[in-house]
Amino acid sequence: MSIKDKIFDAGVVGAGGAGFPSHIKAGSRPEFVLANGAECEPLIHKDFELMVNFPGLIVRGMEKMIESTNAKLGYFGIKSKNAAAIDAIKAQIGNKKIKITELGDFYPSGDEYELVYSATGRLIPPAGIPLDVGCVVNNVETFFNIANAEKGIPVTKKFLTVTGAVKKPSSFFVHIGTSFREVIEHAGGATIKDFGIFIGGLMMGRLTFDLDEVVTKTTAGLILLPKDHYSIKRKNQPPQNWYRIGKSACDQCSYCTEFCPRYLLGYDVQPHKVMRSLGFSKTGSAIWNQMAELCCACGLCTLYSCPEDLYPKEACDKAKKEMRTEGIKYIQSKPVKVHPIKEGRRVPIKMLVKRLNVQDYDVHTPYNKELPVPSSVKIFLKQHIGERTLPKVKIGDRVEEGDLIALVPENKLGAHIHASISGTVSQVTEDYIRINK
Repeated sequence: MSIKDKIFDAGVVGAGGAGFPSHIKAGSRPEFVLANGAECEPLIHKDFELMVNFPGLIVRGMEKMIESTNAKLGYFGIKSKNAAAIDAIKAQIGNKKIKITELGDFYPSGDEYELVYSATGRLIPPAGIPLDVGCVVNNVETFFNIANAEKGIPVTKKFLTVTGAVKKPSSFFVHIGTSFREVIEHAGGATIKDFGIFIGGLMMGRLTFDLDEVVTKTTAGLILLPKDHYSIKRKNQPPQNWYRIGKSACDQCSYCTEFCPRYLLGYDVQPHKVMRSLGFSKTGSAIWNQMAELCCACGLCTLYSCPEDLYPKEACDKAKKEMRTEGIKYIQSKPVKVHPIKEGRRVPIKMLVKRLNVQDYDVHTPYNKELPVPSSVKIFLKQHIGERTLPKVKIGDRVEEGDLIALVPENKLGAHIHASISGTVSQVTEDYIRINK
């Protein structure tokens, strides 16, 4: 069986973001395979811990992807400050086809457009994907899962960081479908009574107050902050407030654009012009919405650049949605050319941490070998880009960890789902399967 088929059978998806099925990338024909170990979200350190503790499996996964795609070279993108991770990966590289690209400690060094440029010097076409310039990019945890897939081990666990207002900030494996409540308890519990949880990061993550939400294949980490923390108050504003405040207060200073990572790479992303689409200029959304098309939603404009604490990123999200509804696709006419002052406008992580006022939570999150032991798991049937999987089990069935419980519809994009614990199936809905231990 080919490694591509093994990856498909194991249900491997991109572990660092949207969850794109990895077998598709394994069947592509790039020149370069890139491992994203930049991990630029403040406070999240799970990729660092994974590289330090499991470098052999990660490098093996990279080797198998290079073999599957027949790529010319592989690059590991790792921040220079993470010397322990660089040394651990280097010690496992016996393949001259694999090299290290050291990255600066700035945000967002892990953006795939940024990583491709840093490693290869190539600029992805506007609205394009890495494959357009001969590259395939995967998170380092994805390579870890690919190495396991080679051995017939499916994806049943997720590696994540739990930090912020918890007693034992740490990184550990979690059975997919485990509740946030049980995950937080495994990190010693919260240090405060009233808190919110950022899922995946303060910059690009999502805010929740629901402890019954569960870990999926794409959960990168949980960050607990006091409910009255400014980051939570800002994120918890209703959307109509974002637009109303922006319409009344934006003075078109253009700082959001001048610090935009994609703008500095040469893409026509101009958030300050998108802000005009909120209604304080006569030309309106038909003109200014287009400046949002190439936004990567990194959140830097909203959470760092704007001196008035407005919401340019959210305005871009709104603009992109409106353009999709109207069937408008913006095409950048000018060639992509790196801004001459790009390097001088990088935003150091330390400055971002200070701006977010989370210095007290910027701590080491060491690897904990122990796993939370859930009494039950709620496993969603769609944890990936593509179609929802179809259950192949029914209530009352006994399953073992690793058993296939939901299949990708025939000839559709998706990823198989496996039982993350051994137990009895207690619920089967169109959205999820619950297994009791």
